[in-house]
Amino acid sequence: MQILVTNDDGINHPGLLALAASMKAIGEITVLAPDHNWSASGHVKTLHRPLRVRPTKMPDGTPAFMSDGAPSDCVALALLGYVDKKFDLVVSGINPYANIGDDVTYSGTVTAAMEAAIGGLPGIAVSLDSRANVEGEKDFSAAAAIAARVAQQVVKEGLPRNTLLNVNVPYLPLEQIKGIRVTRLGLRVYRDELVRRDDPQGNPYYWIGGEAPTGVPEEGTDVGALNDGFVSVTPIQLDMTAYNMMAEISEWKWGNPGE
Repeated sequence: MQILVTNDDGINHPGLLALAASMKAIGEITVLAPDHNWSASGHVKTLHRPLRVRPTKMPDGTPAFMSDGAPSDCVALALLGYVDKKFDLVVSGINPYANIGDDVTYSGTVTAAMEAAIGGLPGIAVSLDSRANVEGEKDFSAAAAIAARVAQQVVKEGLPRNTLLNVNVPYLPLEQIKGIRVTRLGLRVYRDELVRRDDPQGNPYYWIGGEAPTGVPEEGTDVGALNDGFVSVTPIQLDMTAYNMMAEISEWKWGNPGE
């Protein structure tokens, strides 16, 4: 079993170290991750500049590679031949904050797993629902254990082509997690604000700021599962076609484009 491990927070992030350690119990790992933080980068494919990759070591001595590309670039590099191995599984994370609802369109953690699906491999994205105000180092041990359990099931059962699993873990000790729920994407509530400031020369610049997002804890959703103390496992497919709209839109009076 050959497992590619990556993330969006960078090669030195403790969540990546915890994930890599947990995957070693399942198979042989290769770590190829960004050399800096790409949080909220979305699905990036770098085509207009060269990508560079350098060998490195993780804090526990595990050999690894780091790239100046995005998380999805790291997966593409590995699958397209930078690493001379045939991979069976791609696991991304552990992100320190939840990736739920519409977050999946922004998250570099999730889109790395999407790149795996595009490449024909099962992908798993793992995130931890911690808070920014947690004192000291975050504890990724429970999320790492859950990641291993999910990966073992994927290895055993397989995933349909063009699908991935988005896994979110409550920030609780493992023994306090109530179980695992299979969920749908919930409603994420964003409170973004545009913050305008001036540089020393008086020129304006802007931050997208605001309060941390929340979510609607509806039953059956990833938001609801986390709110109830359960792990959320959401299957995601690459086909985003709104099939229920096709018949209605087909009835629109399109006319002749050449007229």
